[in-house]
Amino acid sequence: MDASTVSPLERARILAEALPNMQRYDDATVVVKYGGHAMGDDTLAREFARDVVMLKLAGLHPIVVHGGGPQIGSMLKRLNIESRFHEGLRITDRTTMDVVEMVLGHVNKQIVAAINAAGGKAIGLSGKDGNMVTARKVAGVAKASPNLGEEVDLGFVGEPDTVERQVLDLASSSDFIPVVAPVAVSRSGDTYNVNADTFAGAIAGALRARRLLFLTDVTGVLDKDKTLIERMTADEARRYIADGTITGGMIPKVETCMDALERGVEGVVILDGKVPHILLLELLTDHGAGTLVTR
Repeated sequence: MDASTVSPLERARILAEALPNMQRYDDATVVVKYGGHAMGDDTLAREFARDVVMLKLAGLHPIVVHGGGPQIGSMLKRLNIESRFHEGLRITDRTTMDVVEMVLGHVNKQIVAAINAAGGKAIGLSGKDGNMVTARKVAGVAKASPNLGEEVDLGFVGEPDTVERQVLDLASSSDFIPVVAPVAVSRSGDTYNVNADTFAGAIAGALRARRLLFLTDVTGVLDKDKTLIERMTADEARRYIADGTITGGMIPKVETCMDALERGVEGVVILDGKVPHILLLELLTDHGAGTLVTR
């Protein structure tokens, strides 16, 4: 529907219908993992920024965690640095880590600027700020011959070890909207590249978020007939993985959902970030969108 053709009465009706959902999420923390094609599309990026500001004004406390894989890959290519992966994780030596941190910092400030341009008060952070996230090194394991079972050194690739929520609590309880890059420091002081999905799940768990929203490039989790599964429990998700309904790259995403639920998140939603205003559709209407995973 073209917004220019919507009558004032229809606009008022839409706002009135949003009231029960605004009350439901009043003062609730929602963590949004922002990435995929939505982050690379200028129009969608502006709409995303406006929606985040709308959520803040509606009484929610949105926290944005972003990735930057395509941008990192592009910069490494420009610098003639080979990109190598193991089980979906970027093998990160010290030079690559410097590029990762630089690119994520640039992406972070772009998102901050977009939210501020939409009328919000965004603040750019990383897991290193205030020791928000402490990381531990990830050890890869070879899953093919001739090195089957041997440990693979992924370099400076980490996973969340501890999360200190003080900085995020201070920001969220004010007018600020935290925008967080998935970079963290180890106890020994090394900087680590952390998978953005895992990073978002750890933050959402530490904050006992009402919702963790993954903006992806797909509509959600599909069954074997390619029909959207609108809702499933963690136990059902495990069965879908075991029987081959959930496959490929969706497996680690759903496993991250289950981990976040175990950490205390009320519900996790996998959404298509290419759909305009998907955040508002999911949180402020009765229609919902994507796949909701609950305990």
